[in-house]
Amino acid sequence: MRARTKTLVSFATCGLLLQLGFAHAATVVALGASNTAGKGVSPSQAYPAQLETMLRARGFDVNVINAGVSGDTTGGMMARLESTVPKGTSVVILQPGGNDLRRGAPNYTAQLRSRLSATGAKVILLPNGMFRGKPHQPDGVHLTPEGYRLLAQQLVGPVAKMLRK
Repeated sequence: MRARTKTLVSFATCGLLLQLGFAHAATVVALGASNTAGKGVSPSQAYPAQLETMLRARGFDVNVINAGVSGDTTGGMMARLESTVPKGTSVVILQPGGNDLRRGAPNYTAQLRSRLSATGAKVILLPNGMFRGKPHQPDGVHLTPEGYRLLAQQLVGPVAKMLRK
């Protein structure tokens, strides 16, 4: 009877340790508009997916959530902030895009950064200038798969540094 109890306790302990191990994966959220969503490319070609692959190749246990919505404004991002950025998120890559300007909508970038910082998440602002010099789709706005790869390469170092802190 004791051997069986020890075995059950051992299995339960292993299960708990496995669950704890999975729970320790760092969460990175890419919050933005169409260039975060990966408009015009497959989900695996958007920069958040490519960034996750690059971080894992560097040994990070990380999940990168693509919370990009094509056409979104900073007001829209603000409205969905609590539902898209889980508690305990380590890093948020904030890409406000140019939709506020195009639509004449108020810009809430400063408020977004402030609310995100208050959660304890480290924030990387991804300005539209980060998209210059990278290959674009024919629309001249959205990146190609190669452009997203180059963007992910540009972000992997800063994100890795923030995950180490």
